[in-house]
Amino acid sequence: MKFNLLITKFFIFATTWFWLLLCSTALARTLITKNFKITISSNCQEGQVSCNNVSYEGVDLNTGKSIKLIGKTVHRTCGDGITPCQFIGYEFRNGNYRYIVTEDGTLLVYEAEKLLLQESGTWER
Repeated sequence: MKFNLLITKFFIFATTWFWLLLCSTALARTLITKNFKITISSNCQEGQVSCNNVSYEGVDLNTGKSIKLIGKTVHRTCGDGITPCQFIGYEFRNGNYRYIVTEDGTLLVYEAEKLLLQESGTWER
């Protein structure tokens, strides 16, 4: 019985810290890859699950050139096909180019359906 209570308390503690961490990092995050520094900022109300107003500022670490885009969060949907269940990352568009930044720290750049760039990085705290 004590073991079940301990597991329950641990689950509550872990879940609380997960949501606190998620909420604190959802407003602005910076990803550093080999060649880019990408800052992503949510312009939606805190606690909103999906956001269609996310800012992307990418700086090429080699040239210093930068680009600013507006995009959205991307989620896997639950079994009902509507409710967002799992945060996957962010998507931004610039003409025929699509920039995807994943939760695990991968930058993907596509022109139409052709993958032009894939770099993994680390989220700064």
